[in-house]
Amino acid sequence: MFQRGERMADFIRYYPCVSTLAGIQTLLYLATWIPFFPAVAFYQSFSGTNIAIANGEWWRLISSIFIHRGFSHFFFNTITLVLFAPPLEIMLKKIKFLLLYLLSGIFANAATFLFMPLTYTHIGSSGAIFGLFGSFAAFLLVKPPLLADHHQKIIFPVVLIALLMTFIQTEVNIVSHLAGFACGFFMGILYRKKLLVE
Repeated sequence: MFQRGERMADFIRYYPCVSTLAGIQTLLYLATWIPFFPAVAFYQSFSGTNIAIANGEWWRLISSIFIHRGFSHFFFNTITLVLFAPPLEIMLKKIKFLLLYLLSGIFANAATFLFMPLTYTHIGSSGAIFGLFGSFAAFLLVKPPLLADHHQKIIFPVVLIALLMTFIQTEVNIVSHLAGFACGFFMGILYRKKLLVE
């Protein structure tokens, strides 16, 4: 379930939503390394700058989800998406999975806008990723669990460590992580009722 042994072509065919999201992040990150690409203007126009959002540039709540600065920031968010999102795409199907991912990211960015200073700027898919973790938590903690025992043993410590690292690491948007997790948990509860009926 969480082991990735597929060829790239098979992965794209099996998990089109995850592949598309990871592809967008990768293309945008690589574009910023092209010498003639207007990287500064790109970040200024699409990052989650709170003062710009307050002035009506609401699209930043969405666009900032796909933007990363620095290789480690891009790599860890993208590899987490590729490793842990496929089971959710299979369980929830395409539309519900995309709603979970995007709404968690938007909610995380909206919470950042509401609770962080207007001078604060935020980018990255961490809020959306934590939405996935939140949905996994809902599938695990609300009885009956929707994951098999051996899958629970993998995802539970991952979710726990991710939450702990939110408070340990420096330069982490704690508001985004917690808000994304809360949104994903709530949506996970709603989704699990449908999955149990099915």
